[in-house]
Amino acid sequence: MSDLLERLRTELPAEALITDPDVTASYAHDMASFCEAGTPAVVVLPRTVEQVQHVMRTATALRVPVVPQGARTGLSGAANASDGCIVLSLVKMDRILEISPVDRIAVVEPGVINAVLSRAVNEHGLYYPPDPSSWETCTIGGNIGTASGGLCCVKYGVTAEYVLGLDVVLADGRLLTTGRRTAKGVAGYDLTRLFVGSEGSLGIVVKAVLALKPQPPQQLVLAAEFPSAAAACDAVCRIMERGHTPSLLELMDRTTVRAVNELASMGLPETTEALLLCAFDTPDPAADLAAVGALCTAAGATEVVPADNPAESELLLQARRMSLTALETVKSATMIDDVCVPRSQLGAMLEGTAAIAEEYGLTIGVCSHAGDGNTHPVVCFDHTDPDESRRARESFDAIMALGLELGGTITGEHGVGVLKKEWLARELGETGIELQRGIKAAFDPLGLLNPGKLF
Repeated sequence: MSDLLERLRTELPAEALITDPDVTASYAHDMASFCEAGTPAVVVLPRTVEQVQHVMRTATALRVPVVPQGARTGLSGAANASDGCIVLSLVKMDRILEISPVDRIAVVEPGVINAVLSRAVNEHGLYYPPDPSSWETCTIGGNIGTASGGLCCVKYGVTAEYVLGLDVVLADGRLLTTGRRTAKGVAGYDLTRLFVGSEGSLGIVVKAVLALKPQPPQQLVLAAEFPSAAAACDAVCRIMERGHTPSLLELMDRTTVRAVNELASMGLPETTEALLLCAFDTPDPAADLAAVGALCTAAGATEVVPADNPAESELLLQARRMSLTALETVKSATMIDDVCVPRSQLGAMLEGTAAIAEEYGLTIGVCSHAGDGNTHPVVCFDHTDPDESRRARESFDAIMALGLELGGTITGEHGVGVLKKEWLARELGETGIELQRGIKAAFDPLGLLNPGKLF
């Protein structure tokens, strides 16, 4: 420990090192339940690429594991510390280095907050679409590490589609530049995509070149009430089958709606079994909403209410954004899943989740990015009750098994981390895991970067 600190101090300012155990403990884990976390030896908060390189060279020389972190808003344990590690927090590297309206790119450091970037590019008439629900606090580096999604994915895609290039500090301290600033580019293997979603296991992202889009018109939102989740999912299928491209298509079940009302008195209709929110940011959103409203009615909606203006629309979106927070108030703890299935199987996924909730005697609320089949079943439980905690974990696993049975994936945007290691092996199979471990070994032969995650 003394040798580690002595070496780190040779090229790091005193304020970049945290050794107080009470403080370092607060960096030990992200927001996931049921994920073990170790005790870090030191927390380092670098401000420059050179400082990150120094940390990695020191770690390699002393064979000390390094756990990269952003804002720790993750839900899979991917940012959890291991015993004796260096926690490398990138939150102080928070500069927007460039915004180019001509090239439609932004160049940023990893600690930039998602919402801060979004507002900055809006001032140039541009738009950065990825918007996780934690966008006011999560960082771009963390978004890249977990390949996060958000509400806009049905039309605009996920984070991976907006990462054009990266500067990455490798395990041995070398600096690697991947990708490009150009609209096109196919030179060599796509190492940029390889780093997106790698959860800090291959290298430390210290700069990102991000694609931007022209800022669209303000969207309008429609809310549709349904007598069952199955009817709401039928409406989703009808909307997509007819070729509509909403800017978001979100579903909240009865449990979620009631939790949101209880938390914030939003006035959402508690008599509904499922509430579907659909938005368009087209030149004539009212016409698009009218067409979708007709499809919702045909699918069995009991009421269809289009917002009259952007302010009403934003109120509905705020209700959806606070869904996970609201469900956290139902019991003392939650496990938040993010199983993604083909849209055609969305109804079966929600029906199966309801059956799992009944089987295990638990409250499980579901909010969903319905337009892309990404469901968030939230298991609510009393963490002080051992039996209820056991049932919560077992139900969580049952939900992932259901997702795979329906042709889906165990994670659409939260990542694998510690929480889903066993399930990653089931999804990828023996050959897939072997090849992934080989890639990890090529970038990090000593296994120092975020050990114990993914596999």
